Amino acid sequence: MLLVVTISLHAQKLVTTFLGIPVDGTKSEMIRKLKSKGFKDNPYIKDGLTGEFNGREVNITIATNNNKVWRIFVYDTNSTDETDIKIRFNELCRQFENNKKYIVLGGDVSKYIIPKDENISYNITVNKKRYEAAFCQLLTPEELQSLMLTQYTQEQIDSFDEETYKEKLGNIFDSSREIVINRMVWFAISEYLGDYRISLYYDNIYNQANGEDL
Repeated sequence: MLLVVTISLHAQKLVTTFLGIPVDGTKSEMIRKLKSKGFKDNPYIKDGLTGEFNGREVNITIATNNNKVWRIFVYDTNSTDETDIKIRFNELCRQFENNKKYIVLGGDVSKYIIPKDENISYNITVNKKRYEAAFCQLLTPEELQSLMLTQYTQEQIDSFDEETYKEKLGNIFDSSREIVINRMVWFAISEYLGDYRISLYYDNIYNQANGEDL
């Protein structure tokens, strides 16, 4: 129980990241860090950025709550047609599935895959269907090590034999599941007047509005 409590207290330091940048801090800090990754000011969007991400030209906006970043919103600069957006959505599902930094929320990516013959235009317009897929970022080895240091000193860790170290690390991993679930990355098909884009969301739930200002 003590292990779970200690890890929960440490959780807000291990938030979702975008390009290795924690989704946290102030908007100005985030803009500066994103510019260091090569993104430029978008002249058409206040505090917006533009650049290349995952092989596509994208726009980026930053959502804050009490001046703390809680979401990085990434969306295609250029729209596409219905056929191409299905291919792109399914391809993105497979990319996330094959990326060892992520797990599929719900455990099976096939539930997100859009069949080739599905009429997404009809489903979006008439059935109000939302095409979304959600994934969670796994903890990196460095982050697991930082959690280990909340329980043991570096001297103790260095004294563990290989079997003991794996056992302790396994306990840390099992107790960190809540952190992983909260490191949400999801994407969706956005439609406007028959044009389609992919929108990606990197969320830090700890900074979301929770009714505290009401």
